[in-house]
Amino acid sequence: MPRPYQPNYEKWRKEFERCHIGPQTLLIGHSCGGGFLIRWLSEHPEAKVGKVILVAPWIGHDYGAPATDFFDGYKIDPNIASRTKGLVVFYSDNDVKAIQAAISQLKTTLRGAKYKEFHHYGHFTISEMKTSKFPELLEECLK
Repeated sequence: MPRPYQPNYEKWRKEFERCHIGPQTLLIGHSCGGGFLIRWLSEHPEAKVGKVILVAPWIGHDYGAPATDFFDGYKIDPNIASRTKGLVVFYSDNDVKAIQAAISQLKTTLRGAKYKEFHHYGHFTISEMKTSKFPELLEECLK
């Protein structure tokens, strides 16, 4: 996505919508990318997609970064999972507070989502996981 460390929802949306998104599409979003997918799917109730995997999704809780309007002006659709072939959320027990808050909010908002907690994976980066391999993600993609 354009300028991932300075996310702009409209620019990301335009780039994302250049792709064909349909019932066979597997969507994976990490951090702000996961939050983007939640917003996009919430704003497009007609969209039916394949499996959606959110890895440490950030949905706007204070991350210690400059304020952004990336998540302003929409409400999370609690029925996103019903329009997918499965919605799975990966999170780690030692991620930052903003992600922990997002997970809590998603657990109370999203119906039908599955959650997989990992121990000491941090924010699912190479430096925190101590590896570039993520077999659990591959396994979930292939299910």
